[in-house]
Amino acid sequence: MVDTLPDTSPGAFTFRAIFTGSVLSLCLACGAPYGNMVIRGSYMALDFSTPGAIFLLFFLVGPINLIAGAIHRPFALGRRELLLVYVMLITSSAIATMGLSEYLLTIITGVQYYATPENEWAILIEPHIPAWIVPQDPRAITWFYEGLPAGMPLPWGVWVAPLCCWAILVSSLYLVMISSMVILRRQWVERERLIFPIAQVPLEMVQGPTPGVRPFFSNPVMWAGFAVPAIVSSLNGLHAYYNFVPAVQLLTTIPVFRRAVNLIIRLSFPMVGFSFLINLDIAFSLWFFNLLATGLRGVMRVLGYVSAEKLGVFGAAWEPILAHQGQGALFVLVLFGLWVARPHLRDVWRKAVHGDAEVDDSGEIMSYRAALLCLAGGYVILAGWLTMSGLDLWAAVVTLTMALLIFVGLTRVVAESGVAAVVSPLIAASTLVSASGSVVLGPSGLVGLAYTHVWAADIRTFVMASCAHSLKLSEHMGRNLRPLFWVLLLAILISLVSSLCTILYLAYEYGGINLNSWFFGGGTRAPFDFIAEKLKTPTDPSLEGWVNTALGGGFMTLLMFARHHLLWWPLHPIGYTVSMVWLMDQLWFSIFLAWLLKLVTIKYGGPNLYQWTRPFFLGLIAGQFVIAGLWLLIDALTGMTDNVVFWI
Repeated sequence: MVDTLPDTSPGAFTFRAIFTGSVLSLCLACGAPYGNMVIRGSYMALDFSTPGAIFLLFFLVGPINLIAGAIHRPFALGRRELLLVYVMLITSSAIATMGLSEYLLTIITGVQYYATPENEWAILIEPHIPAWIVPQDPRAITWFYEGLPAGMPLPWGVWVAPLCCWAILVSSLYLVMISSMVILRRQWVERERLIFPIAQVPLEMVQGPTPGVRPFFSNPVMWAGFAVPAIVSSLNGLHAYYNFVPAVQLLTTIPVFRRAVNLIIRLSFPMVGFSFLINLDIAFSLWFFNLLATGLRGVMRVLGYVSAEKLGVFGAAWEPILAHQGQGALFVLVLFGLWVARPHLRDVWRKAVHGDAEVDDSGEIMSYRAALLCLAGGYVILAGWLTMSGLDLWAAVVTLTMALLIFVGLTRVVAESGVAAVVSPLIAASTLVSASGSVVLGPSGLVGLAYTHVWAADIRTFVMASCAHSLKLSEHMGRNLRPLFWVLLLAILISLVSSLCTILYLAYEYGGINLNSWFFGGGTRAPFDFIAEKLKTPTDPSLEGWVNTALGGGFMTLLMFARHHLLWWPLHPIGYTVSMVWLMDQLWFSIFLAWLLKLVTIKYGGPNLYQWTRPFFLGLIAGQFVIAGLWLLIDALTGMTDNVVFWI
């Protein structure tokens, strides 16, 4: 396939680019919930890797642009326009499923539906739920989980009032996320030069003619990499239809430490691809620290040294000692990054408050003054919303601050390390309950914390990370970037409205409990199981939690000191930050494999061989995401369900 992009790219913010991005964002926001609820196939909007966005961009840049250009060359979208479409897609992807929508509708109805005499939620939790935060019609909630009776119209009106209240929180949260990334963009992109590995695939796809470089779609090395996951996933997809077709196993486990823990060996083609793009020391640290954490878990279990603290199910909460240490490391990562960014943050303050002419913010999607006002205003609204939901003001401020630190920390991890599937060691709600004890929070405060799980618990993707990558890509969109802010808001609005409407329709049509067992089952009950336990058995502040958080933060500080003062030091601190979380247990082998391949490539072939092999690993990423999307379409046409050819 020849390069389909014109030599002279038009501006990014054309009507046709915004229209195309809006239509595709709508398709993604409706299609992703349908895919993981009705078809129950591969997840296309679950993680920071945004498979659905890359799937759609692949066909837009390739065959669609090829046909458009063949008809009339100016019909083909230019590079800047294509990047704008992709920015809208990754923003939409961060909301449609795991990022917000599938948790919002289920958690705000979970207590009413799953309350039983055995769990006592009706006594412990329901009296403390603010009426404005949840739907009030018991029949509509029952039908949401069990399906609408024949001939009954869908009860849209029941949802209007609570969703409008939640819209205040969500819009404020997204403004805070966008404005914080605007403030940090120059520090991360221009001063520290983070590599943003996840952004490399779309950049390569839309790359125009470059001397000495073969275009993405006409590079045979890329297609060789593309073929590997395409063949493997197709065999696994066909196996679901015809059992005589052999399935390719990409996962095995090895029991270690007297079977106290399992060493997971999983081959993830996209993770191999992303990890090949990052620095060797980061890749080494990611898998090394995870193996170290696995070893520590094994030793502690063999010796019987385990914590009895209950922190919920998210992150690394099932191993409280390591979870607290990882949380301490994550907080130090963020605070140290802000400390290093002091000169830049002073510039932002001078420009925003004093209008310093020496500080130029014309290249940002919003002025520093507007960003600071949005950040402060959004923070105040969020704190007020949380207070109205039941939290005391101090608890609301602490919860919100910790949640934002976690968001910034994970965004930094993804931007620097390229780990496309990662979560925080602990969530804000669990951290607060451990640090302060449940007694001081009271029943209303604990119930308010339960509802923070909608947006601050299972955070495998969120708008802040998508915005950070969008701002990185904006370097290639021209000089006037102010319209990008409004484009991001448009993508958020499209994704939010369309995904919520789609999920409501599917739940009432099929019955939510017949759709996705996690979002309509375990994920819905988890916040209230956690809170109900604290209401039944109140806890005091956990000294163990404080000590382990301090230990993790202290060790992270030493790692950062060594990194910045010892030239020979081989370990990058970012690997320790997320080494304890369960997703890294799944991904460590793929990262190790990419590290080994890159080490051998550079050692024996140098930069030239690395540049020659790089398209192969980009092909691994594109091939996996494209074939996963194609199998979803095939399964939708044939009626096949539960044919998962790709997970992480």
